[in-house]
Amino acid sequence: MFSRIMVPVDLSHLDQLDKALTTSEDLARTFGAEIVYVSVTAETPTAIAHNPTEFAQKLDAFAASRPAAPGKTNSAKSYTAHDPAIDMDKTLLKAIEETGADLVVMGTHKPGIADRFWGSHHGSDLASHSGVSVFLVR
Repeated sequence: MFSRIMVPVDLSHLDQLDKALTTSEDLARTFGAEIVYVSVTAETPTAIAHNPTEFAQKLDAFAASRPAAPGKTNSAKSYTAHDPAIDMDKTLLKAIEETGADLVVMGTHKPGIADRFWGSHHGSDLASHSGVSVFLVR
């Protein structure tokens, strides 16, 4: 049913992604799918990495550390954006096309009062603007 699962990750908040990561890995095993971990970083130094190259290396190491479906290999693709917070949704849509993903599994938080006033990055935006299934995990 699914052959390539894209999982957006924020390397600075991995502790909050456990359910989404476990879900994507379970789905990959069930369908014999590859997982591609995707992340977006700034062009400037961040708390995670001094530059986009170092960030990509850390994302690659993260992907290699996660369990893969039998006979499959996990991969990673990092993207650089001038302002990741503003460009996140657009960049993730681009990543869906470039990776050939047919499913996106992403962690999300329980909506709060602030979400009614300020937008956040929602999988519903990805589902609305792409042709792939999007599975949000709380």
